[in-house]
Amino acid sequence: MAAASGKSVLFVCLGNICRSPIAEAVFRHMATDPAQCVYVLQWLIDSGATSDWNTGSFPDARGLSCLRRHDIETDHRARQVTKEDFMTFDYILCMDESNLRDLKRKANTVKNSKAKIELLGSYDPEQQLIINDPYYGSEQDFETVYEQCIRCCKTFLERNS
Repeated sequence: MAAASGKSVLFVCLGNICRSPIAEAVFRHMATDPAQCVYVLQWLIDSGATSDWNTGSFPDARGLSCLRRHDIETDHRARQVTKEDFMTFDYILCMDESNLRDLKRKANTVKNSKAKIELLGSYDPEQQLIINDPYYGSEQDFETVYEQCIRCCKTFLERNS
């Protein structure tokens, strides 16, 4: 659903099953819950992958468990970033420098790209620029991703509302 404010954000990681669905769910919760944010706005919010490895898959069970512990639900299914995304979204926020390189390379092939491509971590008040992939890690690594996403999404929302 397009936002009345015309604001849109796409969160991106390698497989769209760990970091980016967590960021999407956290941001959606913040941007649409009046108890969480004084800037209650309608946003177009989604997430995607630079790869096509997990297309159609649900987020990693450890990520879903982490979100549920914080009373956040998601029904997201993994998808690959498309050329249309660069024309649809105002912001494409990714998790690491590899994602950033891949997205910028793909954006260069899109004639009418309007998306501002940045690291989500560039909004972290604790200056942790990279959000590391927790896939091969522990439950605590997913919690760390969640905490980084909370900080970054809060700052991003405050700056763009």
